[in-house]
This record gives sequence, C-alpha cells and structure tokens, in this order.
Amino acid sequence: MSAIKKKIWLDGNLVDYDKAQTHVLTHALHYGTAVFEGIRSYNTDNGIAIFRLDDHLKRLFNSAKAYFMNLEYKREEIKQASIDLVKDNDQGECYIRIIAYYGYGKLGVNPLPNKVSIAIAVLNWSEHIKKENADEGINTVVSSWMKTDTRSIPTHAKGIANYANSALARMEAIKSGADEAIMINSGGFVVEASAENIFFVKDNSVITPPKSSGALEGITRDTVIEITKQRKVPLVIDNISRDELYYFDEAFLTGTASEIVPIGKIDHRIIGQGKIGPLTKEIKNHYEQIVRGKSSKNKSWLTFIN
Repeated sequence: MSAIKKKIWLDGNLVDYDKAQTHVLTHALHYGTAVFEGIRSYNTDNGIAIFRLDDHLKRLFNSAKAYFMNLEYKREEIKQASIDLVKDNDQGECYIRIIAYYGYGKLGVNPLPNKVSIAIAVLNWSEHIKKENADEGINTVVSSWMKTDTRSIPTHAKGIANYANSALARMEAIKSGADEAIMINSGGFVVEASAENIFFVKDNSVITPPKSSGALEGITRDTVIEITKQRKVPLVIDNISRDELYYFDEAFLTGTASEIVPIGKIDHRIIGQGKIGPLTKEIKNHYEQIVRGKSSKNKSWLTFIN
C-alpha cells in the first residue's frame, strides 16, 4: 500500500503527502481511540465511480458515535472531500482511507478533552492474501486468538483498537505458513477472518455467520447478500461451529480491499476442490459487474466523481 499522489485531506485542508503528520502524543496512537473506513473506486464505462460511498460514511458516523466523537464535518462534507480528493489526485481505481481520531492534547485514558481530527487519503492497494491466480484458493487456519467479544468492545464499530486483535491473528497465520486466519468467538462459533467477512457454500446454499456473532457489518458482506437475493440463491445466516468448517463445498472471504477471495484450505483440510467453486465464481463475477457499473439494478451504489 503506497501513496499515489501529492495530497491528503486533513481537517478541511489539502496537505502535501509528506506534511500530513500528527504529534507523537496523539491520543489515538497510545489508546486506539480512532475509527476508520476503507472505500474503493473503480473504472466504469462512465468514468471513475466510488462504490457505496454513502453506506461507508453512514458506518463511519455510527462508529464515531460509539466512541463519543464530535465530528466537526457533516456527512455530505466528508463525501464531497472524498470525491474531490480522488479527482484532485488524478486517480482512477484506488483505495480511499478515512480516519477520525482523538488528537494531541491531554494524555490519559479519557480522550474526551482532545480534538477529533479527520484525514482522508487515496492509496494504491495490494491486498497480500490474493493469489497471482485469482481462482486459486487461499490457505487459512483457525486462530488461537479469540475474536474480541461484543461485551468488551463495540465490534460493530470499525474501531482501530479492534484491529490489534486482527493483527495478532493475521501474524500468527502468516508465521505458520498460511495466508489468513479464521476467528472464533467465546461461544465457539465462527465470526470472520482477521479483516474480512466469511461465507460458505453447502448444497447450493450460501451460509454466513450472523452479526450477533461479533462479525463486522461489512459493506461487501451486504453486497454479497444482495447478490444472493438477485440470483435467487438460498441464503442462511446462522452460527457455525469450528467443527463444521471442514465439510463445506466452498468457502470465500469478502472485504472492500480484498473483494471476494476463495478459500482452498482450512486447517490443512482441502475445501471442495481447493480452488474457487462454481457458486463462488458466479457471485464474484456478479460483484465485478456491479462495481464496474454493468449492473442496472445497483447503479445507485456508484458515486461518479465527474
């Protein structure tokens, strides 16, 4: 992931990339008091479009509410700033990162005395869990780290602090020779991967854990659920125990950065044929049609920058 061009939007100003800095005593750096969104823009036949920008911003503001953040900018202002940043940096397909964080002022567990800052950057994204051959399934393992419980932290908020749990799981997976980790909650049920939602296929039905498991209310997750409705594919939202993981016909991950990634192995057991399955491929192709503006049913999800 690397910077594309020259400017980052920071508290209402366009700042040179190298000068978009914050103090080492910033509260969020010490206590994880920040929330964020990752958003994608795509090339379409009608120009560059940002995918589900309004939904991402709705979640950002909900996350901020969970952390008592007083955002100085309205949702429409952040929306326009995101559009302008993609345009001003002369960038086509890119990853847009928005972060709201408690800044420098008073150090201590209580962040409320500190100003909340907002920054927006556009980046090249190279998601490392993707294989060179997109149809090749990735290798996953169940993490020894339990997914952070909803009684401990607001898991439905996209908080920076949540991702320390994710980072530990991802590093553990990589150190063990896998590509990604699958996380289990305190009840013994599957939640998601370290940074993606998870889906399974069995007997031509699509199955995914409920949000009540602690899974993030993912935008790509929601998109896939809509695709199953459009294609009249049976959808089951239910708890999945660890010992069920190995017996599905197909499995795949979903996320804004990674999009749709097939799973080939879980805990060294081959899933299906060990590569993308037919229903996963069908959903993946439909998803690509939507984000590139080729689906007439979901045009409202695209925000064109021109």
